[in-house]
Amino acid sequence: MGLFSSKQKVEFPWVKLTSSEQFHELLKSSGAKPVLFFKHSTRCSISSMALNRFENNMDPERAICVYLDLIAYRPISAEIEAVTKVEHQSPQAILISNHEVIYTETHSGINASDILKLI
Repeated sequence: MGLFSSKQKVEFPWVKLTSSEQFHELLKSSGAKPVLFFKHSTRCSISSMALNRFENNMDPERAICVYLDLIAYRPISAEIEAVTKVEHQSPQAILISNHEVIYTETHSGINASDILKLI
């Protein structure tokens, strides 16, 4: 419960990305349900702000929401860049549907409402 809120915060149901194999399986699954990759730097306050705003506004039932800790798994981020052809940023959201990138945004431009309109 927050200091100024009577609502208890519910933990966001992230899928934690930890391997290249898992990344490729998630890409395959984008044919059935959109997959949203959120690249987050745990050392960056701007990234934390974008992550919190995303979690507060995203409906996790609409897409598979995948969290990538950039500090722990930087090589996977490089692989995402190579496969999707989306230049690495942090924070960054990449939405893939039917095996194609349909949304990419960084920093304060990450907008859950815009993502929800696409899926």
